[in-house]
Amino acid sequence: MQDPRTEPEKPRSEFAQSVGRGLLIGAVALVLILPPYLHYRHRNETAPAAKPAATAKAPEAAKPRHVIRHADFGAESPSPEVRRMANWVADSHDNQTHAFVVIDKPNAKVYLFDNVAHLQTAVPTVIGSAIGDDTYPGVGDKPLSALKPYERTTPAGRFVAEVGETSSRHEDVVWVDYDNAVSMHRIIKVPERLKAIATPTPADNRLSNGCINLPPEFYEKALRPAVDHYGVIVYILPETRPIQQTFASFYDVDAASKLAQN
Repeated sequence: MQDPRTEPEKPRSEFAQSVGRGLLIGAVALVLILPPYLHYRHRNETAPAAKPAATAKAPEAAKPRHVIRHADFGAESPSPEVRRMANWVADSHDNQTHAFVVIDKPNAKVYLFDNVAHLQTAVPTVIGSAIGDDTYPGVGDKPLSALKPYERTTPAGRFVAEVGETSSRHEDVVWVDYDNAVSMHRIIKVPERLKAIATPTPADNRLSNGCINLPPEFYEKALRPAVDHYGVIVYILPETRPIQQTFASFYDVDAASKLAQN
């Protein structure tokens, strides 16, 4: 038997040699690849988050500009107070879809407009003999003969007209203030009042007990059809106080237009 100490060394297997070479190549690859990867990862983790792109603010829609509306008087030349009042009604639509009447007490004249503020006609009128803008308490319950001279006023204000009839003559009228017996009606068989509306000045037109007396043709062919078809809002101008004190929502249309332009 041969001595094992002197037995020649067996060569390594080819498998072991292949494993060793693979480990060496892998180590080299880690040295070359791992540092750049770790640097890239660190940079991405510590970088601040990107801000979202700013969204452009949509422009606000332009508000529609208010178009000033004026009453159309045609060839008629009213007083400044009547023009201001009718312009306010036209611009504010205070009459809604109704025709409207403006009564100028100082000049004893009635103006009838359609529902879009076009003047239909204007006529003289007979109004209360007493100057004043208020109705005295209880006058609606008194017989006409019992009214005191100072109680015979045509009240100022805004009224909704309605058709009715008088209890004494059973004649159709357009009520302005039913509770206080103020109406618009024809002048019938009163020569003095017919004469008054025929004169060129209003000085002799203060003759009624407070009602608005009208030429029969105007009542029958203009006022009454307007009430029946559209409904009518009645604006009676004051004669002892400013318009603003009687109509709380009133504003001067032309003054407001100038202010808006500045």
